[in-house]
Amino acid sequence: MPDYHDDLRLAHVLADAADAATMDRFKALDLKVETKPDMTPVSEADKAAEELIRGHLHRARPRDAILGEEYGIEGTGPRRWVIDPIDGTKNYVRGVPVWATLISLMEAGENGFQPVVGVVSAPALSRRWWAAKGAGAYSGRSLTSATRLHVSKVDTIADSSFAFSSLTGWEEQGRLDGFMDLTRACWRTRGYGDFWPYMMVAEGSVDICAEPELSLWDMAANAIIVQEAGGRFTDLDGVDGPGGTNGAASNGLLHDELLGYLNQRY
Repeated sequence: MPDYHDDLRLAHVLADAADAATMDRFKALDLKVETKPDMTPVSEADKAAEELIRGHLHRARPRDAILGEEYGIEGTGPRRWVIDPIDGTKNYVRGVPVWATLISLMEAGENGFQPVVGVVSAPALSRRWWAAKGAGAYSGRSLTSATRLHVSKVDTIADSSFAFSSLTGWEEQGRLDGFMDLTRACWRTRGYGDFWPYMMVAEGSVDICAEPELSLWDMAANAIIVQEAGGRFTDLDGVDGPGGTNGAASNGLLHDELLGYLNQRY
């Protein structure tokens, strides 16, 4: 199996640079915020963080392609860095500390591009999570000061903790009834939102989570961290990996039942 240690170290360097840039503008009274064509907000910090990461990658990995939320795709080839400079921009612009920079390296394979490295860095929470293919998932202050992550062993929906972002999107997909049935069947539900539920699945503090509308940059880093922690990440149709337009993550034991509820098979 390939060794992705150097790529993981680079991803941490990228995250360090992004953290410094985003924290410098967090809660700034003069923060500039615009509305994109899809009616979602983008701040000057989103753009600056992505530009910073792209600049580092141009120097360190000039042959690799880059896909980012704010500036799209550039380059071709079997290796592609996928960047969400601020996942949780709505939180960021309102001063809520639940936001993160998501960085992933994806490689082309038999089943298309799949993540092989992922880093999720949430500086306002003083938290960071990461994983590399075949090397496990971790959380901590640095590569040398970290704790290995493992998903939970909860094996019944009635005992599970379910996390989600919001109710938006479920009704448009005809999945709202199944979503509501799932919330009633679980032991506990919480709307933590964005990257955080996936990291809690990887840590074992949440058992299942799902979102109805996502892009690749929302999922790539989360997916490999969940998978390397022993869990499962699919789209709502059950296709493994972050290649769909929505996402579901679990400890693996509850995944089929999770999808069953959201597809109204229960």
